[in-house]
Formats: sequence, C-alpha cells, structure tokens
Amino acid sequence: MARLLVGVVALAAAFYVYALVDCLLFPRFRVRGLPKVAWVFVVILFPVVGGVLWFLVGRGRKRSARGPVYRTIGPDDDPEFLGGLRSDPVTEQQLRDLEQQLAEVEDDPDSKRTDNGRTER
Repeated sequence: MARLLVGVVALAAAFYVYALVDCLLFPRFRVRGLPKVAWVFVVILFPVVGGVLWFLVGRGRKRSARGPVYRTIGPDDDPEFLGGLRSDPVTEQQLRDLEQQLAEVEDDPDSKRTDNGRTER
C-alpha cells in the first residue's frame, strides 16, 4: 500500500510541475477563461485540480481566433499582387509609335553623334 501511495504522490508531483511549467511558458494570447497570472495562481494553490482545470479550460487551442495567424505567401500566390499586374504593359500601337520615333531619329541627317552614343540636334 505504501508503494502505491508513493507512486501516486510522485505522479501528482510530476503532473503539478508539468502543469505549472506549461502554464508559465504558454503564450498569453492563447490563454482562455482567466488571465494568465490568475491561472498560475490556480495551478499553484490547487496542485492537481488546478492543473486539470488548466488543461481542460485555460489552455487554448493551437489556432485561437484572438491570436495572430501569420502565413507567408509568395507574390505569385497573392491575389492583390496579381491583380495589379497588367498582362501586356505595352500595346501594339505604343510599340509602333516608339519604332516610328526611333526611325525618325536615325534618319534625321541633322543629328550628330556624341561620345556617349546619344544624338544631339
């Protein structure tokens, strides 16, 4: 009988320490029911019952609605980024106008080349 009692006391002490450490290290925004400091006092004052209450009531789920959820996505998966892109940044008409302007500059006999490759009028 004494061995059983020693085993139960050792198990209760291990559970008490585990519950207390878990309560102290648990993120504040995921705690439910009471403020985190109050849960620490509940676990300390009522060792086994406080630990059971902590795990059943106070310990929040992995994804709490109150806490921030961070997810990194690449630009090719971001709808806002993709919506800002245009499929064809230069239209055919703009391209023809630019080619025509370039041809006019190259055909202009009054233009002189400078050392840096620009044309001067």
